[in-house]
Amino acid sequence: MKNFIDISDLSSKALRSIIEEAKLRKINRKNLNKSAPDEDKPFEGKSMAMIFEKPSTRTRMSFDIAVKQLGGSSIILNPDVIHYGKGDETLKDTAKVLTEYVDIVMLRTSSHKNLEEFGKHLDIPIINGLSDKSHPCQIMSDIMTFEETKGLITGKVISWLGDGNNNMSNSLIEAAGKFGFQLKIGCPTKYMPDKRILNWAKKNKVNLLVTKKPEEAVKDSDCVMTDKWVSMNDKVNKKLKKKHLKNYQVNKKLMLKAKSDTIFMHCLPVGRGEEVTDEVIDGKQSVVWRQALNRVHAQKSIINWCLN
Repeated sequence: MKNFIDISDLSSKALRSIIEEAKLRKINRKNLNKSAPDEDKPFEGKSMAMIFEKPSTRTRMSFDIAVKQLGGSSIILNPDVIHYGKGDETLKDTAKVLTEYVDIVMLRTSSHKNLEEFGKHLDIPIINGLSDKSHPCQIMSDIMTFEETKGLITGKVISWLGDGNNNMSNSLIEAAGKFGFQLKIGCPTKYMPDKRILNWAKKNKVNLLVTKKPEEAVKDSDCVMTDKWVSMNDKVNKKLKKKHLKNYQVNKKLMLKAKSDTIFMHCLPVGRGEEVTDEVIDGKQSVVWRQALNRVHAQKSIINWCLN
């Protein structure tokens, strides 16, 4: 049984195989309707339970469509209306029940500990749909999107602007180690990556630069990325955090400091006028809508990897 919780858990070879299958599945369904199943229907007769502790648009839609395209079915569960570590039922008991009902579980959670605890008691695979620590499915679709647009990501320069200590930046650091690209993070000292992930990066010889200068972070960049400055359930002084990050906004002036053919990525939802300007996200260098689409294809391949 294989879980998909953190990018660092998988070998470079396994991650590459997931990306390549995602690309192939996307190509092979070129003339099919959006919810029509893939020709081979590898998930036929199977089902996925999806638990959402946090609001979701792309994760909910993309996983549901992914399961349909694989030929299976999905069941969406709201923690507020099921026994999920509440009352007399523990997370362990809920996990044991789901093991009897479905073939795989996807959890989108505010607590990475919930993901690990839940996965410990499942006898079926679990996929991390997002946690406070990592967002591996998003990063896999980002790599797929980059390679569709710019070719193999190995040896390329990826820039991250804004909060360097969130789930996206953590997974991006792990991906830099596994896929062999250079990662440059531009962030204020207060929002630098934490020691745990920096130690992992050092141990795994990740080509990583963390700088307070946004211009240095985007120099020679093939792709500029950012995220919402204040994430869901981010228990911080929002005004103060935005003030700290205002110099890290991705705008036309900053994009001109990168390569002329650099692309822009954002995992969405977007804070327009905050972490990025309309001119950039709606401009020719933006690939954010393709990123959103590729969540479907990357997640199909992740589901297949977990079950095979």
